[in-house]
Amino acid sequence: MTEVLFREAVRADLPAVLALLADDVLGTARDLAEVDEAYERAFADITADPRNQQVVAERDGEIVGCCQLTYIPGLGRHGVERALVEAVRVRSDLRGQGLGRAMMTWAIDQARARGCGLVQLTTDKSRADAHRFYRGLGFTASHEGMKLTL
Repeated sequence: MTEVLFREAVRADLPAVLALLADDVLGTARDLAEVDEAYERAFADITADPRNQQVVAERDGEIVGCCQLTYIPGLGRHGVERALVEAVRVRSDLRGQGLGRAMMTWAIDQARARGCGLVQLTTDKSRADAHRFYRGLGFTASHEGMKLTL
């Protein structure tokens, strides 16, 4: 695999990130591949917040993966900060080549360097391949996640 650079996204990356979010069995029903005002506002909020990082994976000048990292302070676990990983995507034609593993390893290393005591994520119950992938990275299905759409 050609070298991949993991970095914080800039505004010029937004169309590629949206394309990755929409290039997904579940994402195609809930995300658009076109930049609109809502996406502009969300991206501005993410980049303005020091506890959030929109991360992109860049290879040969192309955005080939992305994820969002959010750092959450808390009183539980004796005040440990935790990292939440969301919206993990690898371009569909590049899946299975180690890019997702490299990106998640990078994200975990970022959390560790920041002093986080825990990395957590949720994954849709229908994503059996993702469940195997995350278990292979050492994650355990320790909790039952719940969501309420508003």
